[in-house]
Amino acid sequence: MGSHPINLAIRFLLEVSALFSLGLWGWRSGNGWLRFALASLVPIIAAVLWGTFAVPGDPSRSGTAPVAVPGVLRLVLELGIFACAAWALHHAGFTRASWMLGIIVALHYLVSYDRILWLVTR
Repeated sequence: MGSHPINLAIRFLLEVSALFSLGLWGWRSGNGWLRFALASLVPIIAAVLWGTFAVPGDPSRSGTAPVAVPGVLRLVLELGIFACAAWALHHAGFTRASWMLGIIVALHYLVSYDRILWLVTR
């Protein structure tokens, strides 16, 4: 179920939402040139981490792993980025949106239990 096309589309939208949330936090937290730096660099750093550290053969990705990591580490990375995104929304003043993002992510991971089991065993 974790690699079903609809589930993958939902996960992609959640990832984009997380990156947007981090950028929004950067924009609302900085002043002047720092605003632009935080709004662009924080999501870029998260995206680079997300794309670089992967589990080889992950069926929900291309299967390639620029930097191979154990499945548990990948899971912690994903959940950490989503947690940071929810916190960022809350800190930026969008408390309801932060709760919505957190709940949708939790539901997504519950539905993707087969992927979670796969990651934990790798």
